[in-house]
Formats: sequence, structure tokens, C-alpha cells
Amino acid sequence: MAVQFTHASGRERSARARRRRPPMSEINVTPFVDVMLVLLIVFMIAAPLLTVGVEVDLPEADVPEVQGSDEPLAVSIDAQGRIFLQDTELALEELGPRLVAISQNNPDVRIFVRGDEAIEYGNVMAVMGALNQAGFNNVALITRLPTVGEP
Repeated sequence: MAVQFTHASGRERSARARRRRPPMSEINVTPFVDVMLVLLIVFMIAAPLLTVGVEVDLPEADVPEVQGSDEPLAVSIDAQGRIFLQDTELALEELGPRLVAISQNNPDVRIFVRGDEAIEYGNVMAVMGALNQAGFNNVALITRLPTVGEP
């Protein structure tokens, strides 16, 4: 009895292999976990860099914290009366048009006004007036919470 061996071509071999193995029904989550861990590290490093960098000595007030899920825009007024939008210094006349451009003409965007304790109340009100004229009504004044033991 003679046995004859034939070699199947690559195409025939892969077709047979597909028929023998059942389809894999499990999802490999390892690449997903790897990507999530990398993103977590990136956001942990980037988050402290996103804070507003204008040094302002905020006044104290015993009020509840402002709640919200969207990221607000910060307008700061330092001790010299200079106005900053996030970290960029600008004139009072530029504030409204710049905010309209940044918010894409969305009047419901949240804006936090941070005024230094040493400036006059009129400077803060001028900024509030400019924001109101530009159509922004969702404006909050930011203060420091009083430290324990102070009235």
C-alpha cells in the first residue's frame, strides 16, 4: 500500500484552519486598558497646568461653592487693575468681543470674575457691566472661603 503525500497550497490551508477553529467570542480589553492608563496619566499631568495663572488676592465670603459641569471662563482683575481673560491681559473694551468669539456667541457660558481684594469696587462693576453688555448673564464672583477661627 503506497501512501501519497500532497502539499496543500497556502490558500487551502488557511481555509481549512478557519473551518476548524471556532470564532473567538471574547474581546481583548488589554489595548483598551493601556490607552485608558496613558490618558489618565496625561490628564493627571495636564490638569494642574489648566488653572488660571493670574495672581489675585481674593476677598473672603462664607458662601456655598458654585456647582456646574462645564468649564467656566475666568476673568481676573489684579491689584493694579489689569484685566485678564484666563492668562491673557486685555483692555476692558476688548473683553466683550473676545468672550463672544471664544464662547461662539453662546450667552449661557459660565464666567467667573476674580477681583483682587485691593482694587476698588468700581473696577469689578465695570467688568461686570462689560460682560452684561456683551450678553453674558451667567456670571459669578469668586471669593475665598474664610479660614477656621475667623468671623
